[in-house]
Amino acid sequence: MYFLSKDLYFPPVSEASYEGILAVGGDLSTERLLLAYQNGIFPWFEEDEPILWWSPPQRMVVNPKEYKIAKSLRNILNRKIFEVTFNQNFSEVIEHCQTIKRKGQQGTWITDSMFESYLKLHELGIAKSVEVWQNNELVGGLYGVDLGNVFCGESMFSKVPNASKVAFVSLIEKLKQENYLLLDCQVHNDHLEKLGAFEISRDTYLKILKSKR
Repeated sequence: MYFLSKDLYFPPVSEASYEGILAVGGDLSTERLLLAYQNGIFPWFEEDEPILWWSPPQRMVVNPKEYKIAKSLRNILNRKIFEVTFNQNFSEVIEHCQTIKRKGQQGTWITDSMFESYLKLHELGIAKSVEVWQNNELVGGLYGVDLGNVFCGESMFSKVPNASKVAFVSLIEKLKQENYLLLDCQVHNDHLEKLGAFEISRDTYLKILKSKR
């Protein structure tokens, strides 16, 4: 495991541990975060831990061009019970992602330092959000890092049933229209798999990441 210094550097992702931990330490500057995402690396750690940088051997992704929306979710979209906007209320989306209670989860991995760092990325036009509204109330959404050909999803939240699912598929539809190659969901979980995400190898992910759309 590599311990980062003040130098703007990451070791080759092939040096990551079996679980996917590549490096420890460093900072959450916009320059370091952008370098990380451009090389298939992302931060993920708890409040009382040092910064951990990950590049897992398997990557959970969606191919927007091939994605098929489930019939039940398509019916929800067609009913127009939600309004969807893009990049209109980033700070409130990430705040909800940070504070919402999640079943089986203690606390949040979105620390205050991460919150501030992604706000700075948003101000630079790199971090973006999807907002889902119902009766003029923000009830769901997600945010992530936009690399131009790959969108790296970070977190999503839902205050009412299906709101985060609507954010998810609305983002995929937008990425499809704009010819993005992948929606990166980072690591496997059952919820993402049910939504249609699947795993590819790190090497395959990096080849796509470095390619042009």
